[in-house]
Amino acid sequence: MTRDSPLDLLVLHAVRITGFGDTPVIARRYGLDAAETKEALLDAEARGWVQHTAFAGTEGWSLTESGRAENERRLAAELARVGGADEVHDVYREFLPLNALLLRACTDWQLRPAGGDRLAVNDHSDFAWDARILYELTGIDRALAPLVDRLGRVLTRFCGYDTRFTAALVRARAGEGDWVDRTDVDSCHRVWFELHEDLVATLGIDRRAGP
Repeated sequence: MTRDSPLDLLVLHAVRITGFGDTPVIARRYGLDAAETKEALLDAEARGWVQHTAFAGTEGWSLTESGRAENERRLAAELARVGGADEVHDVYREFLPLNALLLRACTDWQLRPAGGDRLAVNDHSDFAWDARILYELTGIDRALAPLVDRLGRVLTRFCGYDTRFTAALVRARAGEGDWVDRTDVDSCHRVWFELHEDLVATLGIDRRAGP
């Protein structure tokens, strides 16, 4: 039984986990053909599942509420087809403690309490503080790889989160601090956010109701 997902599902899901992106961004998420991606997006738009908006010189696609429901319906059917629900649930349970560590590390990267101010911005002048955070991210990186490997054996669309996280961490450890938490680059935080969204969407979990 194939573990590959159909193109129309991948396009709709790429919009979901990206949040907002133009056609090339959506196509690149799963290495899809740009023309086929555009056709799938236009078809989804006609069905009311996605909408295209433009503002302040930026344009892109986002899911509608009906598109979100359709995405989750297709993901549930796909998971049932491959018989991988138990494994994905198990991985998600192991993911949650790592998620707490990741969120704390990103908070510490942004804030460093000083002089009684708990919300003081981290100016990254304390090298020991930053080194500790990068060390914690390295531990998360090591723990992530086997989880993604297990997910990838269920569905190939899960592959790549670990290598993307590692690539971002390498850049952060080389002195490019933005690669820890920036949302407009493929940072550790962005990769982690997408994986979390992928898991809750696949399992039909309301992210607002839990971690």
